Amino acid sequence: MSIAIIQVKEPLTEEKINMIESRLSQTNGIERALIDVKTGSIRVEYDGLKIVPELMMEALSKHGLESEELQNV
Repeated sequence: MSIAIIQVKEPLTEEKINMIESRLSQTNGIERALIDVKTGSIRVEYDGLKIVPELMMEALSKHGLESEELQNV
């Protein structure tokens, strides 16, 4: 299991949080996504054999959310 920290570059509304949780939970290889509303960061636990952080950020981008990877543990 790998962990990525992804930073969303805009304020998170309740609607956006729900969308992020929905999108990431439906993505093959993602085990868990925890959102820190105060910082706008998302801690994603994932299977590195099935997905990479770039694809997670691409999925968010398709829904209008700009993001960047801060850390890959």
